[in-house]
Amino acid sequence: MKKSFKMPILLILLFFSFSFSGKAAETFSNPLIYADVPDVDVIRVGSDYYMVSTTAHMSPGAPIMHSKNMVDWEIISYVFDTLDESPKNNLEGGNIYSRGQWAASLRYNDGKFYVFFGTGNKSYLYSTDNPAGKWHMECVIDEYLHDASLLFDDNGKTYIAYGGSHIKIREFKNDLSGINPDGLDVEVISGEPAGLLEGTHFYKFDGKYYLTLIWWPQGGIRTQLCFRSDKIDGKYEMKTILSDDMGYAGHGVAQGCFIDTEDGRWYAMLFQDHEAVGRVPVLMPCRWIDGWPMLGDDDGRVPKTMEKPVQGFDGETNIIVSDNFDNAPHLGLTWQWNHNPDNSLWSLTERPGFLRLKTGSVVNNIFEARNTLTQRTSGPRCAGVVAMELSAMNEGDNAGLVAFCSEPGMIYVSKETGGKKYIVMADRGVEKERVAINADRIYLKMLCDFTSDDAYFYYSLDNENWTRIGSKFHMIFSMAHFTGNKFAIFNYSTKTAGGYVDIDFFKFDNNPQ
Repeated sequence: MKKSFKMPILLILLFFSFSFSGKAAETFSNPLIYADVPDVDVIRVGSDYYMVSTTAHMSPGAPIMHSKNMVDWEIISYVFDTLDESPKNNLEGGNIYSRGQWAASLRYNDGKFYVFFGTGNKSYLYSTDNPAGKWHMECVIDEYLHDASLLFDDNGKTYIAYGGSHIKIREFKNDLSGINPDGLDVEVISGEPAGLLEGTHFYKFDGKYYLTLIWWPQGGIRTQLCFRSDKIDGKYEMKTILSDDMGYAGHGVAQGCFIDTEDGRWYAMLFQDHEAVGRVPVLMPCRWIDGWPMLGDDDGRVPKTMEKPVQGFDGETNIIVSDNFDNAPHLGLTWQWNHNPDNSLWSLTERPGFLRLKTGSVVNNIFEARNTLTQRTSGPRCAGVVAMELSAMNEGDNAGLVAFCSEPGMIYVSKETGGKKYIVMADRGVEKERVAINADRIYLKMLCDFTSDDAYFYYSLDNENWTRIGSKFHMIFSMAHFTGNKFAIFNYSTKTAGGYVDIDFFKFDNNPQ
């Protein structure tokens, strides 16, 4: 823990304002990323920062992001390509909506990186020497350890803290092949204070053990608590370290991690529920006072604008991008499939420069459709456009663009009896408008306004002249999927499988006019 030192305020301000070639200090605004990046865990290794987040039922899963300044992030890998717990991961005989990869713990120890996460059914530990490369599964635990956090202790032992309201700490085997049945197994928080306690992050600083959790008191906002003890098995004392909603409708900023810089300054990354766009990460100072990590500014509030923790690195966050689908045979790292894909039914090589999406089975609706391809949306406003070629569609096929969540809004081409094609806009499965078209190439646009959580849909035959179709669509966030609204490109069959569409490009605009 870096101890504070005294310096006149004026000198501090002058230092940060002019220490980088006379330039004013670089700043950022909260939320740090105005997109669905929840359950964050961040570590520093040397001068590099790494972050993991939740992506639930999406594949690949557990994205690993990298930054040099704690502010500008890019995805460099995923911990796993697919999960194969049951046929439901493949949308066979059911689905895993609202389950999948949750609340991962990211750690670095003795030259290796580790990620631990649970799915609601089981728990997994992965490792790698290179966080931008492939990850190796260390073990599968046949129980769900809720919101778990790893601790590599300086006594050579490895522990896991987890739970909901009742928080337990258990010990791993020395070879990390599973939980040690003869090791530490103790409940350190027994459901007090009353109200939901979860989102554990587990640390050891200056010889003390720290657990930081969210607390959701009845009638209150999500609040960040910290528990500390001289001994790993307690007794733990408690302190509230943040209770602030940044003025956003009682949505408390909570659940996350502590991070230090190379020069010993401390920060915290938590997240905030932001309705339809999802759960957004928020970065703030961490002030160590009497051995407690107090979050926010001197008044305990999350700054809406603050200086970047590390100055001098030009960059931007690239977790949602346009794509011309010309990087065959690999999709870009910003894309994820809804559930495990069927890799025989998509291709970037059969028609170079296009993404081909084939139908492989007959389904009832988009929630059953394999190979639906997603990216996040972002606030405050954003738009996505797809160019789609339709000549190989079968009768009964539906292909298009969707604001994907548990209650979707869709714009799509439907091919019907006699080869007739229609552009359709639907709100939660209810058709609002259809327009007949006689074209084999179409452009579809979805515009999202997260100041009101409304989306609008448009089509064009030339990518220049746009016509709005259907009604305004009100987006929601629901625990039925537990993810923010996604851009999703889809193609599914309701009559005869075997057709396909070719996607020429996806264009993302984070500042639509």
